[in-house]
Amino acid sequence: MDHAICRKKILQEIDELRALSDGSREGRAPVELDQQSVGRLSRMDAMLQQSMDVAREERRRHRLAVLNAALRRLDEDEYGYCLACGEDILPERLGIDPAVTLCVTCQNRR
Repeated sequence: MDHAICRKKILQEIDELRALSDGSREGRAPVELDQQSVGRLSRMDAMLQQSMDVAREERRRHRLAVLNAALRRLDEDEYGYCLACGEDILPERLGIDPAVTLCVTCQNRR
C-alpha cells in the first residue's frame, strides 16, 4: 500500500480521535455529588456514564499511541514490516488498519 495513503489515513484517524476526545471532555468530568440537585439513582447513572466515558478515553489514548508509533515507523522507513518476523505486511492488511504491526502469520500465533 502506498505510504502516502497510509499516512493520510493515520492522520485522519488521529484527527477524529482528538475531536472525539475534545467532545467528550465534559462527560469525563467528576460527577457532582450534591444530593439536592440530583437524586441518588440519577447520580449513580451519571457516575456509570462517567466511568464509561473514561474507559472510552483510555481506549482512544491507546489507539493514538499506536497511530503515532505507525507515523514514526513511516518517518524512519520501517513501516509495513512485521515487528515480530520482519516480513512485509500485506498491503490489504495495512489498508484495513494502517497502524497494524504484525503480519497475519505472526498475529495468528498470538
